[in-house]
Amino acid sequence: MTRWLLRSMTELSSRKWISRITGKFAQSAASRPFISRFATTYGIKIEEAEKPLSQYKTLNEFFTRKLKPGLRTVHEGADSLVSPVDALITGAGPIHAGTLVNVKGQDYTIDELLNRSPRTASYMNGFYIVLYLSPTDYHRIHSPVSGRVVEREHVAGKVYPVNDFGLRHMRRVLSRNERLITYMRHESGETAVVKVGALNVSSIQYVQPLKGEMAKGEELAYFEFGSTVVLLMEDDTFTPREDVLPGLKVRVGERLGLLRTN
Repeated sequence: MTRWLLRSMTELSSRKWISRITGKFAQSAASRPFISRFATTYGIKIEEAEKPLSQYKTLNEFFTRKLKPGLRTVHEGADSLVSPVDALITGAGPIHAGTLVNVKGQDYTIDELLNRSPRTASYMNGFYIVLYLSPTDYHRIHSPVSGRVVEREHVAGKVYPVNDFGLRHMRRVLSRNERLITYMRHESGETAVVKVGALNVSSIQYVQPLKGEMAKGEELAYFEFGSTVVLLMEDDTFTPREDVLPGLKVRVGERLGLLRTN
């Protein structure tokens, strides 16, 4: 009964207009008094923020904060794929015949996750990593590889929560929520960076100006609150670290595994 009630409440609150209202408040000066309380509530390491709390004018500005230079080291190996975010791994493994198996008890298909793109054929037996950003985390998304952006796609959708409850009890939220998908071509093949919106996330934004070529670790986009990134690696292009499993906490620039060398 409790689970049914929570699901029903979440369904009702997943409308974009609610997220827009939340976003407008977070972008307004009226939200400024809540910055300190928000940081304390979620145990955010304010000493890592680029600026003192007093210099942030809105909650949204604080959500999307940059870090002080040098706080994240990007693995320099030419064949490494790195974490694009500070996050908790909530799913990882081989893609079996186009299916991501058992992400918090649910299966997803590459076809639905990538909005039936013709590119799905390249990922049918690749590898996936699901990275969840909590409100505590730094919200900027960096490039996991050095390479060329070959396509960007915006997929309209809902704004269901992507926390543990949402992934377990809502029906396939990763493929029903709003998404920004970036396809990147590198020396070993292609990687898809799927940025998934969530409850109370007003939007996902690309860093401007858009670039055709990106270096590993360079800023790609940011969430205007916590959410999830799904990394998809093309067939036969990636070997993960042995400990890349659900429950592992990773940071921007940390090596997640090795790309195939030609």
